[in-house]
Amino acid sequence: MRVLVQRVSSATVSVDGQVVGTIQPAGQGLLAFVGVTHGDDVDTARRLAEKLWHLRILDGERSAAAVNAPILVVSQFTLYADTAKGRRPSWNAAAPGAVAEPLVTAFAEALRELGAHVETGVFGAHMHVQLVNDGPVTLLLEL
Repeated sequence: MRVLVQRVSSATVSVDGQVVGTIQPAGQGLLAFVGVTHGDDVDTARRLAEKLWHLRILDGERSAAAVNAPILVVSQFTLYADTAKGRRPSWNAAAPGAVAEPLVTAFAEALRELGAHVETGVFGAHMHVQLVNDGPVTLLLEL
């Protein structure tokens, strides 16, 4: 599982012109793009959620947990693109939707269980994501 996280001052995800998830924190929040690969499981999702929740990347080296920052979770299988050969990415490393969807949901639920306010996109949908990256800060999390 990979989580590409961006520190944001705002973020919104829309499907078919309708906003399905948005965070407008008073200070900073996090946008988490989540990709799932073969062999990932619920334990992986929970461990990465905990890592994200406690990662000290907000102003003053604080974590989302320390300031109760909101998190927008968006599924993104393209985090497992293989571009080593040719001009067309391979998606073989990305888990199929039937495997990935419950794990993205488990990731979001684990954050909620930790106390986070979590908004989400729609798994498998064509989404438009708007964000204001703060810093900019962008990190790739893996275990």
